[in-house]
Amino acid sequence: MTTEEKLQHFLDFCMEDARSRSAKMLDEYTAALEQTFAEHQADARRRAEQQVELESERIEHETNKKLSLEQIGIKRELGHKQEELKDKIFVELKDVLEQYMETPEYTQLLEKQIRHAREFAGNEFFTIYIDPADETRLNRLALHNSADIRVSEYSFGGGTRAVIPSRHILIDNSFQTKLEEAKRDFRFNLKDLEGGITND
Repeated sequence: MTTEEKLQHFLDFCMEDARSRSAKMLDEYTAALEQTFAEHQADARRRAEQQVELESERIEHETNKKLSLEQIGIKRELGHKQEELKDKIFVELKDVLEQYMETPEYTQLLEKQIRHAREFAGNEFFTIYIDPADETRLNRLALHNSADIRVSEYSFGGGTRAVIPSRHILIDNSFQTKLEEAKRDFRFNLKDLEGGITND
């Protein structure tokens, strides 16, 4: 083998070795870049998921806050409407009671309340008070019930009040007290889907 051939052979060997090393280095560098890129993608995906989760939580929190405020507003408005409707109902009820007080049944109710007071008092002295609006019934009630019946100095909307002084007892069957108790205890039944109203 001539020197020239040896040099050519050596050159070919060197070139092949250089190409082989270069290809290996390129493969390693490419693999490293791909690994870095994959890690970067995974990190970016993780950060994006965290950001989405945080943003979702923030939006949910804001939504719940707004819903809560709207709920409070709706409840307040509903409360006002219920009070208005309750007042209207009791104004109408008072009108119905005033009409009822013009009937014979009302006089019978007064007599029944007087009899009940007499039974409750037993042998004790008691006084029956009737509303000033019922003054025209005084003679009839006194005649039929043999009791100390007086006209009250102030109005209590109808019905009677009985006082048993010796036992410090007041039997209050006045319409005013009954209406106040009914109004205090009155509740709308919001569970009724048909919108019915009940007095619990």
